[in-house]
Amino acid sequence: MQRHLFRFLAALFLWAGAATAQAWPEQSITLVVPYTPGTGIDLVARELSARLPAALGQPVIVENVAGASGNIGSEKVARAKPDGYTLLVQVNTLVMNRSLYKSLAYDPVTDFAPVSQTSWGTLLLVTNPNVQKTTTVGQMVAAAKAAPGKLSYATPGVGTPHHLSMALLLQSTGADMLHVPYKGTAGAVTDLLGGRIDYMFLPVHVALQQIQAGRLVAIATGSDKRVPQLPNVPTLAEAGVKIGNLDMWYGVLAPKGTAPAVIERLNAEIGKVLALPQVATAFEAQGMVPATSTPAAFGELIDKDARRWADVVKRGGISAE
Repeated sequence: MQRHLFRFLAALFLWAGAATAQAWPEQSITLVVPYTPGTGIDLVARELSARLPAALGQPVIVENVAGASGNIGSEKVARAKPDGYTLLVQVNTLVMNRSLYKSLAYDPVTDFAPVSQTSWGTLLLVTNPNVQKTTTVGQMVAAAKAAPGKLSYATPGVGTPHHLSMALLLQSTGADMLHVPYKGTAGAVTDLLGGRIDYMFLPVHVALQQIQAGRLVAIATGSDKRVPQLPNVPTLAEAGVKIGNLDMWYGVLAPKGTAPAVIERLNAEIGKVLALPQVATAFEAQGMVPATSTPAAFGELIDKDARRWADVVKRGGISAE
């Protein structure tokens, strides 16, 4: 009797999921971007919002909910009804925040259902050639070890990918530098160009124009491969620093409990958008490369990244609170 009941309930669940997928969407969908307009994440969301309506038959709206290193907008989606109408577009800052903030009212990993990765973003290790004559990672590390805490590096803030990437590099090499956190990228870059800061990790699209103008020099790329725009710049691994890539992932997530059939539909349609050549061109302008994944694969990436950065935060005694 119990076996028959189990089979009946399983069949009912599958039928309900299929019915949900067929009915969805019946209204507009909101993509919450937990940062200000103009960021790489915002670009991802706006490319999706411009192209998904043709496939889904409903408007797709971008809502910027900035603040607290992305936590305000992320929590809004975590607490939203899991009906497929409120989604989150985020970067790996999401999982970094899990270790950086002890008082979060939501869990950046377990309170979401992964939908799809959308892209990778690459960080470049750069310096001002008028301040530092180092041209290799080895030279930078040697100089930092020779004068612990004397050299400085800037970041857009505590706990940002720029910060934790440099923290990981320094931890792995035993070097020591002074961390100078700013409230955003603009101020940090201004002081780097002005000679008040020695080093920094910057996204390709932010650093490239300054590098081409000779105002900054790229020492290494944090990716597994050299970036096409700077083919002569070695990767960290090629420079002898074996810490894995420092690429930032971007992706779409739904509130935990969203129907699997809805997530699969979203995953399929997002994948089609990311395959468009014009989307690749738009992403390239922001230093991103389109990347697709299954929901399960994206979930594995999120879990792995959360553990990796939790270790960096713990070893460095880093906190954003």
